[in-house]
Amino acid sequence: MRLVQAPIKSLCLIAALTLAPAGLASASLVAGVVAIEQASLPPSVQAALPRAKRGDSDAQYEIGTAYHEGRGLARDYAEAARWWRKAAAQGHVDAQYNLGVMYHQGQGIRQDRAEAALWWRKAAEQGHAEAQYNLGLIYASGRGVPVDYAEAAKWYRMAAVQGGEKAQYNLGVLYAKGDALPANYVQALMWFSVAAAASPPGELRNKAAYNRDIVASRLTPEEVGEAQRLAQELIKTAN
Repeated sequence: MRLVQAPIKSLCLIAALTLAPAGLASASLVAGVVAIEQASLPPSVQAALPRAKRGDSDAQYEIGTAYHEGRGLARDYAEAARWWRKAAAQGHVDAQYNLGVMYHQGQGIRQDRAEAALWWRKAAEQGHAEAQYNLGLIYASGRGVPVDYAEAAKWYRMAAVQGGEKAQYNLGVLYAKGDALPANYVQALMWFSVAAAASPPGELRNKAAYNRDIVASRLTPEEVGEAQRLAQELIKTAN
């Protein structure tokens, strides 16, 4: 059976996508600011700074995001990491995830993929789906941790049941290939079916549908029916 390999290259700062604090001023308002104490800072940063200095983890995350995105402060990845570390140490889940990404990429701090895994695990244990997916990815590829396919499948599954299409697809690959985990074509078909249904139009959906059809061709009608039933139950639960 020919199967498309799992996509294992997506490591994106979630703050850059959906978690930038609401109301943070745009960089155009404060271009050239080089010190956080300056009176010209926008109100959102001025309001967050005293709380951040008093140890408020949400405010520390906001200041870190402002530095990372260059919104209200001159972009400074080292300062972003410093403030996110303060928030992450207090259990702020998004700061933990972002700090893991910075360690993995060596952005603003020395690259240390073992340290990235540590912070992603902290976020993943709090239910952060992207951190769970990234843990699955690094356990499958040995980036910063020893290769462990059982651990990869565990974290992929946690992300997959939260709707993570890449995790759903990768679980299908692990079950279909049978060299990382014992082959289970019913489970593979279920996860490929879910990924094909959940993914937006594009490459991932096409790969999931392609592999779904290949796996289905190797199963009996009863096995296909069981996989489809399981997929529909999972889709209903997610909705």
